[in-house]
Amino acid sequence: MTIQVGDAIPSVKVTQAGAEGPKEIGTEELFKGKTVVLFGVPGAFTPTCSAKHLPGFVTNAQALMAKGVDTIACMSVNDAFVMGAWAKDQGITDQVVMLADGSAVLTKALGLELDLMGRGLGLRCQRFVLVAKDGKVTHVAVEAPGAFEVSKAEAVLAAL
Repeated sequence: MTIQVGDAIPSVKVTQAGAEGPKEIGTEELFKGKTVVLFGVPGAFTPTCSAKHLPGFVTNAQALMAKGVDTIACMSVNDAFVMGAWAKDQGITDQVVMLADGSAVLTKALGLELDLMGRGLGLRCQRFVLVAKDGKVTHVAVEAPGAFEVSKAEAVLAAL
């Protein structure tokens, strides 16, 4: 079942890509006492993710923070080294936390898995965005297959 408004963020561990290398982080630590925008992408370095989705949140980071967002996090079913390389390629510094969900543990717990095995891409994350305040979901939007409308940074700004 897909996560809904009012649901608690599941308690799992993901890996944060950082300058010092991968660091395991629990969702409790990431979400507790904060307003967090978490957006998921099907894959690092993929066309829409690299050209539009991640850059949109970087461009709008200050506007999101001005509306009370404490953390903006990007998640993908990739490993932390790929997420770190993608962050470097995209010029990400501290605007967006890059989260690797390499085994799709959080993706599955959120009910947002996307089976692309038939295309040789394995299990991925659907394109989505959610807002959580102190670990409770206040907004969630999942894209239709092939779409890129409801998970844009601008859509989140309008929803806050």
